[in-house]
Amino acid sequence: MTTPLRGISSMATRQLLAELVQGWTARGGEPIAIESVGGVDAARRVQGGEEPFDVVFLASDAIDKLQSGGRVVPGSKVDLAHSGVAVAVRTGTPHPDLSSEEAVRQAVLAAPTIGYSTGPSGVALQKLFERWGIAEQVRERTVQAPPGVPVGSLVAQGQVALGFQQLSELISLEGIDVVGPLPAAIQITTTFSGGVVAGSPNADAVRRLLTFMASSEAAEAKRRQGMDPV
Repeated sequence: MTTPLRGISSMATRQLLAELVQGWTARGGEPIAIESVGGVDAARRVQGGEEPFDVVFLASDAIDKLQSGGRVVPGSKVDLAHSGVAVAVRTGTPHPDLSSEEAVRQAVLAAPTIGYSTGPSGVALQKLFERWGIAEQVRERTVQAPPGVPVGSLVAQGQVALGFQQLSELISLEGIDVVGPLPAAIQITTTFSGGVVAGSPNADAVRRLLTFMASSEAAEAKRRQGMDPV
């Protein structure tokens, strides 16, 4: 194959996919170039069908929507990793208590600013605030990171005091401390999947790639990048 496979993904899986692609090509797999952007933008571009992508990596429900819309080949979706949400503060600042649901609620109420993403974890966090009955109370103090911008970068710059995002997007950033994951009672878990983009002439190669990414060989890479194998 002279031209690399072309993929698109959300930012949450950028580091993981880079490591998995390295492992894939090292074992003789086809070369692949993956563009990582905001998840909403990635889904829109695949749905538009104007670019020749071979494979797309997004949250499972987003892949389902693309599949329903005829832009991902039916039956080609492969679940790859589970990703949980963690909390970060700027390095050198006090660490809040995250030991229970009530402790996190109090940390949110005490924080001067709260950051979250445009992705599925951000949507779920807003619903959590609504369930707690504090959505209006904290609305003026919440900052949504622009698509493709890590919440952790806003924390590192001092724009946000308490940042919520998937651990995979926080662990590689400098200038922040990852305090820990959300407690089990309120953990927000996103499953990330891959799928063959409809019309790709390289569907067989993509299926082999996804099989490798879902295999036990890929498990340790997922753990290193703050995710869990499916």
